[in-house]
Amino acid sequence: MPHVTVGVDGSAESAAAVEWAAGEAVLRKAALRLVLVADSPEPPRGGTDQGDSVDGVLTGTAHALRAGHPGLEVRADRLLGRPPAVLAREAAEAELVVLGSRGLGSIRGFLLGSVAMATIVETDRPVVLVRPERGPRPEREAQREPLVADRPRSGRRRETADEIGPVVVGVDVREACEPVLDFAFGEADLRGCRLAAVHSWSLPPFERDAPALEMALREMRPDVVAELGKVLAPWRQRNPSVDVDELTPVGGASEQLVHAAEGAALVVVGRRVRTSRVGAHIGPVTHAVIHHCDSPVAVVAHD
Repeated sequence: MPHVTVGVDGSAESAAAVEWAAGEAVLRKAALRLVLVADSPEPPRGGTDQGDSVDGVLTGTAHALRAGHPGLEVRADRLLGRPPAVLAREAAEAELVVLGSRGLGSIRGFLLGSVAMATIVETDRPVVLVRPERGPRPEREAQREPLVADRPRSGRRRETADEIGPVVVGVDVREACEPVLDFAFGEADLRGCRLAAVHSWSLPPFERDAPALEMALREMRPDVVAELGKVLAPWRQRNPSVDVDELTPVGGASEQLVHAAEGAALVVVGRRVRTSRVGAHIGPVTHAVIHHCDSPVAVVAHD
């Protein structure tokens, strides 16, 4: 049976990741596998209660999930080894792996930011990073409004007041990344929500006065819009039920993508499967989104 794997460590970040992963597993009609990675075969001693032990956290989390999600198949495993390597190995057999972002757990902090980042670069499977809910953000709708779509929306549209946020995907028209777009369209389809495809661009540096900027926008934007539309066209055809907003804001890619991600159900970014002399890396835009976006972020590997 297909399954979603989630890292558990007893932190608030891990708890948020577990709840998100459970919802994803339900959407996918998949099982949920809880994985707690320990570097010692024995639970840590001297804890104040059972909840602070490795086995206590794992069994308690599994029990709460089964109670809160009847019908969801939940499996729980405590594994030994280096957390990034073990999580990457487990991710290879899962549809995706979910980790808490910036987790510093009560059990030696197994899901530290460095562990999550190392896991991302050690696996080719999609990795979703989830932060704890930081409370309501009423300004989100107002902030998202200026990002006007450049093409009419198509497909189904949820017009109710409680509409869920969109799936947001960053698009580089110079190198269309099929795995990234496949994943983003699939996630939007699962949720029945709209997909916001964001491609940012920059004006020539010499265009600074207002009339020149306005003229440059009028002259250059149609070409940018056309490029983005061309990249997305095959996925629109394959996924006619997905409602797509094509956004072409002017500005830095990282800043504009983080801005567009306010209130998103999920943000999808890519990373190249490559290494350099200093090791694997994820790219500056993806790095910025991971660190500055409050919404869940999916990192999808591509060639």
